[in-house]
Parts: sequence; structure tokens; C-alpha cells
Amino acid sequence: MAELIAVDVERWPVAGSFVISRGAKTYVDVVTCIVGDGPHRGRGEGTPIYYKGEDAERCAAAIRAFAAHGDFDRASVNAQMKAGAARNALDCALWELEAQVAGRPVWELAGLAQPSPMATAFTISLGEPDVMEAAARKAAAAGYGLLKCKLTGEGDLDRVGAVRRGAPGVRLIVDANESWGDLDIVAEAAAMVALGVELVEQPVPRGQDERLRGLDAPIPFCADESCQTADDLERLTMYQAINIKLDKAGGLTEALKLAEGARARGQAIMVGCMLGTSLGIAPAFLAAQGAHWVDLDGALLLAEDREGALVAQAGLLQPGRLWG
Repeated sequence: MAELIAVDVERWPVAGSFVISRGAKTYVDVVTCIVGDGPHRGRGEGTPIYYKGEDAERCAAAIRAFAAHGDFDRASVNAQMKAGAARNALDCALWELEAQVAGRPVWELAGLAQPSPMATAFTISLGEPDVMEAAARKAAAAGYGLLKCKLTGEGDLDRVGAVRRGAPGVRLIVDANESWGDLDIVAEAAAMVALGVELVEQPVPRGQDERLRGLDAPIPFCADESCQTADDLERLTMYQAINIKLDKAGGLTEALKLAEGARARGQAIMVGCMLGTSLGIAPAFLAAQGAHWVDLDGALLLAEDREGALVAQAGLLQPGRLWG
């Protein structure tokens, strides 16, 4: 059992700005917590899910309120707290605490493969085509072999075409951010395939997922906003892939359940993230071992990061020593 030692809200600046169809961000607020059992400590970080109405202060309040009931463990946290950034921070802190108590790394406790460097996508923020082309050229020159384009449902082909011109040799995935609801989805998908795109995230708004069922599309669709926890999998069989994010799932514990359930259903796995520091990305790095697509650049998009941060070298995300 554990007790809450500290909970804080921190603000971290973004390098430039991070632009998607819902707006631009120049900073990210995260909630952090420390738990302990006396001699041992565990740390966790969560980034509030803005489209679920979360913010960092409310997440911090939720952690304090839960901890006020007394000692807790991962089982009680996952049974009693709703999925989201607050539970993610507590769940991951408890994983690290358990590892400290056992004298073993988290990956070993969780039955995961020992982490090794992996290729991560680098996100090309939404912008005018020439801006996205320049960003793609810069990312490719830095060694990123997988780029992710943010889309908006208008002018998408021009944007993706520009990214392809800027980085002709890279793999491409796109995130529609629910913006294709009024479009001919199969035609849009076919046009993306012609540009070498291999995956489309969340083409339709959450709740309209049935529109994808039975479509003869030439490209896999990946559930993002529609897929929060393992309970969602049964109704998301129209998707060929799911995007697991620890802040959506509410922690590493639920993320591992999601991965197991998706594999049992024959769905491919993408592991993604929100903007956040390496303390929040490190648990996702463990869950991403063996994923089909890895999109863990959330800390790489910040102007600064924590000491001991994960780093990218030639497009490969390297395991750090910050957590676990």
C-alpha cells in the first residue's frame, strides 16, 4: 500500500507552437505526483485530455481527493478512479514504487520486453502546405523515418502532398482528428494511399464510428478519440488499428489491457501520447515495445525537458533513466 507524498501542476513551454485542427498550443500543463511507502518513492505524470474537459488543476484535485481516503494500491486506483490523466499519473507512480520495492525494473514486473531504441513518428503540425513541407524536410534531415501529418478536413491533399515533397523517402501516417465526417471517406483514403500514407487516425467524429463499418477502404483506419479503455474495444471492430495513449486509458495498467485485447481481436496497435515531459512518455515507451506504429514525440516537441530525458538519435527514441 502507498500514500500520496506530493501532487503538483507544472507548465512546460512548447518549442514554437503545436497546431492541430482544434487550435495551437504554446505550452502544456501537466499534473505530477509522488507516492511512497516510507523508504521507497514512485513518480507519475499525466497530461489532461482537453476534449474530455480535463485540466491540470482538476486532475490534481482528483488525486488529492482519492488519496484522502487512506492508503491505496494500483488495484484500488484502477477500480475507483475514472480513466484519465489523474489516474494515469497515480497508476504510473505506483508502478515505479512497486519496482523500487521489488528491486526490479517496471518492464520486468509487467512481463514486457526489455526496452530498446525504437523509431518514433515526428509530428508535422497543421499549417500552410509550404510550412509543412519545410517542417517535413527538416524532420527528415534529422533522421526521422516516420512522419505524422495533422489534418483538418480541408486542403488535406495539398498538405500531405507538400509533406511528401519535403520528405520523399519517409513513411507517412495522418491524423484526421475527426475531420472527415462530411467527406467521401473512401475517396480521401484512396488519395492518401497515392501519396504513400499507410494509416489514417480517427477519420470520423467519436460516436460516428459505424460510418466506417463495411467500407472498402484501401488503408487502415485507427481509432484514437473513440478508443479510451479496453471496454471500448468490443464496439470498435470497424477499425483495423487502435491508438493507445496512457492519459486516455488512465495509466500503464489499462494500456496493457488495451494492447492485449486489441491483439486478441487482430487489430494493429499504435502507441501515442499527448504533449508532456519524458516522465509521462517513459511508461508509454515500455508499452510501445512491439507496436506497429510508435508516436511518442510529445517530449521532443517541448522547448525543454527533465534531466535524464528520453532522447531521439537519427529518429530512434532511446530509453532514458528517468523512470521505471
